[in-house]
Amino acid sequence: MAFGLLTIVIVISVLALLFAGYLARNVLKRDTGTSSMQEVSNAIKIGAEAFLKRQYTTIAIMSVALAIIIYAAYAFFGNSALGWRTSVSFIFGAISSGIAGIVGMWVSIRANIRTASAARKSMSDAFVTAFRGGAVSGIVIVAMSLLGVGLIYYVFSQGADAKEVPFLIVGYGFGASFVALFAQLGGGIYTKAADVGSDLVGKVEKGIPEDDPRNPAVIADLVGDNVGDCAGRGADLFESTAAENIGAMILGVALFPYFGIKGVMFPLVVRAFGLIATIIGIMTVKLKNENENPMTALNRGYYITSFLAAIVFYFTTKWLLPGTGNWFFFAGLVGLVTSILIVWITVYYTESDPFFFKNSPVRKIAKASLTGHATNIISGFAVAMEATVLPVIVLSIALLASFKLGTMSGIPHGGLYGTAIATMGMLATAAYILAMDNFGPITDNAGGIAVMGRAPNEVRKRTDRLDAVGNTTKALTKGYAIGSAALAAFLLFTAYLDDVAKHIGVKVVAVDIAKVDVFVGALIGAMLIFLFSAFAIKAVGDTAYSIVNEVRRQWKAKKGIMTGKEKPDYAKVVDICVKASLKEMVLPGLLVVVVTVVVGVILGYEAVAAFLMVATITGILMALLLNTGGGAWDNAKKLIEEGEHGGKGSDAHKAAVTGDTIGDPFKDTAGPSLHVLIKLLSTITLVLVPLFV
Repeated sequence: MAFGLLTIVIVISVLALLFAGYLARNVLKRDTGTSSMQEVSNAIKIGAEAFLKRQYTTIAIMSVALAIIIYAAYAFFGNSALGWRTSVSFIFGAISSGIAGIVGMWVSIRANIRTASAARKSMSDAFVTAFRGGAVSGIVIVAMSLLGVGLIYYVFSQGADAKEVPFLIVGYGFGASFVALFAQLGGGIYTKAADVGSDLVGKVEKGIPEDDPRNPAVIADLVGDNVGDCAGRGADLFESTAAENIGAMILGVALFPYFGIKGVMFPLVVRAFGLIATIIGIMTVKLKNENENPMTALNRGYYITSFLAAIVFYFTTKWLLPGTGNWFFFAGLVGLVTSILIVWITVYYTESDPFFFKNSPVRKIAKASLTGHATNIISGFAVAMEATVLPVIVLSIALLASFKLGTMSGIPHGGLYGTAIATMGMLATAAYILAMDNFGPITDNAGGIAVMGRAPNEVRKRTDRLDAVGNTTKALTKGYAIGSAALAAFLLFTAYLDDVAKHIGVKVVAVDIAKVDVFVGALIGAMLIFLFSAFAIKAVGDTAYSIVNEVRRQWKAKKGIMTGKEKPDYAKVVDICVKASLKEMVLPGLLVVVVTVVVGVILGYEAVAAFLMVATITGILMALLLNTGGGAWDNAKKLIEEGEHGGKGSDAHKAAVTGDTIGDPFKDTAGPSLHVLIKLLSTITLVLVPLFV
């Protein structure tokens, strides 16, 4: 039975990868524009690929070293066989995560110029080009995660107890999370340091437009969109899907007496069928006419995908989880509805005029800019803190409802499995969400290429319109990532307790935070989130400082840059970004691993449980604050640039640029990295349980 279900998962994953290849070919055969546009695109491509090569070389060295340490630690405690399997699955997960991120970015840096070129013809052509370019990454990442988990499960299941296999492959999720953290963090430092530096010297000091070719930092900024938003976010959602699949499979082991291997394989099978639903939804996306709002077309595809995913859930639960009524199906619907609500909430807090809300938080921040920089920052930070409330309420209801629905199935441990199915429901549309996310940097790059390639104003108007939608899709994807991380964190936390019980022979039903060592573990968990965020934000500030000084130096040394008679040294700024981001990403990333190990070895498994629980809660709240606040600041600035409150160059605009500058490392460096950190903590604790008990 297991082999048959695995075959379904692997076959669908391979077919999905072939479909991604078809989309990539469809995009790559499109026109590449004028020679001047190609020159800009090539500079972006060279910079992005050079950075990624150096970044993944660094990550590879650290991954191999950590795999050796994992094996040595297991061998020291007398379990070299488990250590070997964990190390192998760790490396496989790391490689898979790296491939997923690289493939997505490879297509994106080639889709940008084709989107810019298509904008010369029509809005519709440009829209389809950008979305299909983003869809390649979405499909590849989800398909690769399913294929990777399926293959490693098949290999480790040979001659092993079916109930033990999910515990043997947790290293795969750890490897994916480890790579994702450094990919997201390093890419985030790069992209926001370049963006902040470019804005400070360009918009604020010189008053020149964004993507102006006279700005030496402009190419670095455009490169950053790809290494941060494409490669980094790709690795992020890859590890999300992989780790959460494994966590759900572990919970399925508890239901083995009732469903057998079907309960263990359900997460993979339902996600595979959900991938088919996503492919259908992607193919429906197009503009009805040139005047249709692109966001409307994207939402239409999203709702179609969600509807088809619901149908998939119904039939899959009936097939693999028989005798439980429709309770597990309803739990899956809870996850789907939760994803939609999280998206809506994010749009409300980050859009200037969301549906039904004319006096939106973004408009309030823009209005506050009229009285200066300080009031902009005060208003923006207040919005950021407020934005944690509704997502927490929605996620709390989702957990309570899915647990209750699982309990109503009448199956022992059904409540926890209900939360796992809700997580699967929320992730059912992950490929589509990621397609919308990558749509953002592709359209952003297309706009930059249009400006620097001296395209006609009509082309720029089309790319600006697409870029505005892209800002929204990037913001809602971060909200979605946080929501899925929250549900997954609870899922993986319970998986950790189950793994502890397997090793100590006693079921862990509670964590006593009144114990001194356990309370200390919890306190350290909360502290880790703040310290990690501080390191990430400071890294952006330090790197931006170097960029600002370099741009000023070039303008002073080459007076002809500002008159267009001399060409800036774009490569120098790119090199500064590369060196600084690679250097700055190491310490915060290693900090997470080291602190977790120290807490576990010194304080024990119960303190680790408290550490994990409190770090997760703190991380979710901090990620919501940073991501939403940064997005609101960004769009408040864009609202003013569109003509509100004096428009570009006004005092309100200068204040809004300051707020946006503060929000940049919030929403694109520290915030997204916290999504990964939360799940990395969960997977590393799962992997190292034998060392903590």
